[in-house]
Amino acid sequence: MSDLIKFIEEENNERRAQLPSFNPGDTVNVHVKIKEGNKERIQVFQGTVLQRRNNGVNETFTVRKVSGGMGVERVFPMVSPSIDSIKIIKSGSVRRSRIFYLRE
Repeated sequence: MSDLIKFIEEENNERRAQLPSFNPGDTVNVHVKIKEGNKERIQVFQGTVLQRRNNGVNETFTVRKVSGGMGVERVFPMVSPSIDSIKIIKSGSVRRSRIFYLRE
């Protein structure tokens, strides 16, 4: 059983190694695969990273953008097959690891 878990974690570590290193406060473009019927397209979600959570296979990150005057947040798993790529637009400098004060 533990061999199976280690095998899955190693596969996901290879996937994580392909993604760029980013931190809270950075502005990123997340290219997400959207499936509509039998068609598949890529949609870009651009926003500020609020937090990174957990580690390893369970790692997630939260991205917030303002669309039409409303704040929209999305939580992405790092090793999700629906994430095509992540591009860093702007590197931010914050002193906290979770910048929820942007919600106000």
